[in-house]
Amino acid sequence: MRRKTVEVQVGNLPMGGDNPVRVQSMTTVSTMDTEGCIAQIKRIVDAGGEYVRLTTQGVREAENLKNIKEGLRRDGYDVPIIADVHFNANVADVAALYADKVRINPGNYVDPARKFKHLDYTDEEYADEIKKIEERFVPFLNICKEHHTAIRIGVNHGSLSDRIMSRYGDTPEGMVESCMEFLRICVKENFLNVVISIKASNTEIMVRTVRLLVATMDKEDMHFPIHLGVTEAGEGEDGRLKSAVGIGALLIDGIGDTIRVSLSEAPEKEIPVAYGILQAARVRITKTEYISCPGCGRTLYNLEETIARIKAATSHLNGLKIAIMGCIVNGPGEMADADYGYVGAARGKVSLYKQKQCIEMNIPEEEAVDRLLQFIEEDQKKVKSEK
Repeated sequence: MRRKTVEVQVGNLPMGGDNPVRVQSMTTVSTMDTEGCIAQIKRIVDAGGEYVRLTTQGVREAENLKNIKEGLRRDGYDVPIIADVHFNANVADVAALYADKVRINPGNYVDPARKFKHLDYTDEEYADEIKKIEERFVPFLNICKEHHTAIRIGVNHGSLSDRIMSRYGDTPEGMVESCMEFLRICVKENFLNVVISIKASNTEIMVRTVRLLVATMDKEDMHFPIHLGVTEAGEGEDGRLKSAVGIGALLIDGIGDTIRVSLSEAPEKEIPVAYGILQAARVRITKTEYISCPGCGRTLYNLEETIARIKAATSHLNGLKIAIMGCIVNGPGEMADADYGYVGAARGKVSLYKQKQCIEMNIPEEEAVDRLLQFIEEDQKKVKSEK
């Protein structure tokens, strides 16, 4: 059961609520390189990305979002653009004029850059620091209200402020409180167009902290959508595995409304990985899914060759689950979740299934793939005509 959240409007593409879990990435070229950003954003969108974030380290970069958006719209790309702001609240104010969403980092929005120093506060002094945040944050929220700009409160494990670290230590509790300080101001100001993220490169910390955040928000009757990601996941297999473990664990909990797979690769390469994680967690089905056994001494045909043939012939059937099982031990029982099944019945013979029901038995192996495809096509036509 997916966690219920408020809907947040990001440009023309809402998230949270009943919307699908959205997929996003981030550009890697300079935000002052207008044409370079446009070209990279197009590649991300063409790969299936739904939001794109750009770093805005200064006012110039924030202002150039206007040119980037105009270039994208001119070329028919209506993707929402997100500004990523650190260290300078003034930049966030400017970015809110042009971006569809602005990400701020509580660790450095008002609190000074970390010096890894322990700070001692009385409760009164600590409350004064929260008041300073509110005095600076509320004018930003007012700009966002006026321009219909969403925000993301994005906490990073590696950038907690010295103030938070001094009181809570390097803990999930400190990360959650860093976020909640800002969320409570949003609620007080009745600004609900808010998304949250709490990220870490350590998957265990990331998962534990997001779960703690959700529990804390529930206690305070907050229902904001959550952006999931394992930050600095790496590249290649390592980056994909870490992302799948961290993001996937939370999706299966029902947590998550948008995801970003952070790979040290071209950003468009993140998108297929993200959709693969969503599909594996069964929260967003966008392609054919294959359920196949690993094979053993009971397997009655060449498993790898057969899987390749079936994939080549059925990969266009988005949303279907097709099982390919080597013998009757693994099928039909182990493939009960599949829409259709291809099961070894005897040496050189195959049986075909629709869910748990056998539709044809002991077909010669050389005919079985074609017969499976024929049945799927006929059955899908029947399903469509009955809708």
